[in-house]
Amino acid sequence: MSEQWNYQLRLVLEDAPAEIARRDMKDPVLAPLAGVLDKHNTILKCQYDAFADYVAECEKHGQTDNPLYPWTRDTIANPLKKAKYIKAFTLYIDGDETYAKDKADALESDLQPLVGGDIVVSMAKHDTNPANNPQAPAKYRK
Repeated sequence: MSEQWNYQLRLVLEDAPAEIARRDMKDPVLAPLAGVLDKHNTILKCQYDAFADYVAECEKHGQTDNPLYPWTRDTIANPLKKAKYIKAFTLYIDGDETYAKDKADALESDLQPLVGGDIVVSMAKHDTNPANNPQAPAKYRK
């Protein structure tokens, strides 16, 4: 029996729309994107902000003794990686970070016309299969 994976969509936005999206999704500049997201009860979360939130939570709760913490901390401290992740956004459907394939496919289909336009640079769909997801580099593993 094959396992059923969940999926996640991610967008890379143009510089100016990315900056706006981190502050105010109701800004008229983002209206085409916001319309699609609203239709699917979807919100954006900037990946840089998510990484920074994760690091802050680990530090707040004293949970810094895991491979993901130093890797994430080093990522947000690196200016080149910050420039990359500040324009990258994870899409949450119905508040969920990962979701069924049919939900991912429907949202992906509706977003596709925006890719390559004034707002969305690119879109990617990821699954939850651990074999397809990056593991912490060896220097962070204990």
